[in-house]
Amino acid sequence: MNAAIGLSLIILFALGVPIAVSILLASIIGIEFFTRFPLLMVPQQMFVGIDNFPLMAIPFFILAGNLMAAGGISRRLVDLAKSIVGGLQGGLAMTCVLTCMLFAAVSGSSVATTFAIGSILIPAMVAHDYPRPLAASIQASSAELGVLIPPSIPLILYGVSTDTSIGRLFIAGIGPGLLVGGALLLFLYLFCKVRGYGLRDREDRTSFPHAMRRAWAALLMPVVVIGGIYGGVFTPTEASAVAVFYALIVGGLVYRELSWRELLPILRQSVISTATVMLIISAAALFSFLISRSGLPGEVAAWVTRVFDSPVAFLMAVNVMLLIVGMFVETSAAILVLAPIFTPIAIHYGIDPVHFGLIVVVNLALGMFTPPLGVNLFAACAVAKLSIDQLLPWLLRFVLVVLACLMAITYMPWISMGLVNLLY
Repeated sequence: MNAAIGLSLIILFALGVPIAVSILLASIIGIEFFTRFPLLMVPQQMFVGIDNFPLMAIPFFILAGNLMAAGGISRRLVDLAKSIVGGLQGGLAMTCVLTCMLFAAVSGSSVATTFAIGSILIPAMVAHDYPRPLAASIQASSAELGVLIPPSIPLILYGVSTDTSIGRLFIAGIGPGLLVGGALLLFLYLFCKVRGYGLRDREDRTSFPHAMRRAWAALLMPVVVIGGIYGGVFTPTEASAVAVFYALIVGGLVYRELSWRELLPILRQSVISTATVMLIISAAALFSFLISRSGLPGEVAAWVTRVFDSPVAFLMAVNVMLLIVGMFVETSAAILVLAPIFTPIAIHYGIDPVHFGLIVVVNLALGMFTPPLGVNLFAACAVAKLSIDQLLPWLLRFVLVVLACLMAITYMPWISMGLVNLLY
């Protein structure tokens, strides 16, 4: 059965069938031809997959991110980041990374970060004599910070699928997020110095006090959300609803850039994004049910423990596999299908499931800006009006930087677990 389902999935992927539909059809084929389960099992298991309280955080964080993007938040964060690093050569490129780090702390979505920040900074970098493909590559690679720095939708999915504390995952994501962001900042500073880019980046830079006065309300959002979670005021799911309320207050009353007329398109876009994610989750739940009933997780665990005799070798193998999977499979689907299989094996090797969750998410985040199916890559190309092949010569540098960070996160657990151990 496993071979038939896997082959069906590969064929459907090759035919260009959407991820959620491919997983659902492959599961239906497995049920119909290789089990005695009735087809009534399909809607039942799909409902069970999304009947989970922590998943309610996803639509709320998506809505909060869209409200923040439309409410003038992104532009103020850009101005604040520019006031901090804009005085350096290459400061505009570094502003892109720093803004993505700030916006990631309010949106939780890398695609939302790409569109919200890229629509402002890609044209600005081009106007300051950066090659357009370089500007798009900077944006695509920086936006992956949206799934590392909490709140993070992939971390929520990992927590739900492996029964791992979402609060611990959120706090563990801060270290890797800062590491990747800091590495990209350092690389861009040195790269622009060597190549001579960003000589005019000091132009149109506002002072830090002025930028801070304009952005203080936006910066308070992660403080309210994350502080509320770790202060025991509310759960991560409740925090997502607080984030929506805060985004409405800031965009509508503080900045006065969010009108009633804009709410309907924002709600519509949020519903579409939520429906897409939830369909993937429900289809992956059905797929995981079949896989677990077939005994595959146990077989994989037995094979892995025979082949890899140490945690170091196991983590290297997982990294290679997830990097390949991330290039071809949507992040949510990959987490929901693979995390329940590999997390128990990681625990067997003595690896903390929170640390392993960050390894999984960083790997799959890398796939978001690598061809052929990187969603951030497509979003950045759409904003920059370029084709993917035009970005490839520039993109390799950023891939190598993030790969180096991934190796550090994998084999230096304290990067992820330092704050967790301090607070728990």
